[in-house]
Amino acid sequence: MTLSFRTGLIAVVGRPNVGKSTLVNALVGAKVSIVSSKPQTTRHRILGVRTEADAQFIFADTPGFQTQYRNALNQAMNRTVTQALAEVDVVLWLVEAMKFTAADARVLPLLPRDKPVILVVNKVDTVADKSALLPYLQSVCGRFAFAEIVPLSAESEKDAARLPPVLKPYLPEGEAWFTEDDVTDRSSRFLAAEIVREKVFRLTGDEIPYAVAVTVESFEEDGELFRIGAVIWVERDTHKPIVLGKGGEHIKRIATEARQDMEKLFGHKVFLNLWVKVKGGWADDARLIKQFGYE
Repeated sequence: MTLSFRTGLIAVVGRPNVGKSTLVNALVGAKVSIVSSKPQTTRHRILGVRTEADAQFIFADTPGFQTQYRNALNQAMNRTVTQALAEVDVVLWLVEAMKFTAADARVLPLLPRDKPVILVVNKVDTVADKSALLPYLQSVCGRFAFAEIVPLSAESEKDAARLPPVLKPYLPEGEAWFTEDDVTDRSSRFLAAEIVREKVFRLTGDEIPYAVAVTVESFEEDGELFRIGAVIWVERDTHKPIVLGKGGEHIKRIATEARQDMEKLFGHKVFLNLWVKVKGGWADDARLIKQFGYE
């Protein structure tokens, strides 16, 4: 590998639900980070890897920084964000076009002054009057010395592909950390749990709060078949029938859609078993937070 090869770690940060995971998935070209309309969907630092002929981009998808709730889960998520910012070479800060909320303003002081920070303005495709973008950009840029500004739609892989050429000059020279075929640092077991959790969020709507966890109890490779057993943990007895649904309709749909996503990601047939169990107050129990993998 020549010395001109560049490799670097890039933090993707922003307020909750601004499109960080959607952008990482588009940049990587695979679903390595789950997406839903619920804030606080991403709870871990998840690395997404994009490898090109002369560079490897390692994107750290981080949880949205939490300021409203101070339970053990959110404190663990906030530590993940601050640790990621300390370790990276470049920062992508996402905001939503034509919006700058109090939550955005609370993230601003966390941005490092000693590293390049690139402002990514997401959802520009939703702005009907494009002439309004310029004064908006000028307003946001007055708040911080950004190295670059990139307006885009995170849902478009074509749009996302404009970011790597902008990022490349800021990455240090060095060898690749991952092989060309790697798209994430996370195990298949971890990704299976995250996919199930995404489906719970998507298919139960506002009936279930964000305090849902998923643990994979078994993951066996049987030739070309993956046999996976997972538990969906909820906080209250009243949440269990909501996840199950009338006649088990919700849990069946969760299992079907999760299995389909897993088969696409893993490239194998999947047999998936799901159970729903109650663990009261887990989101504010430091011991259980660690047990569920959030430390």
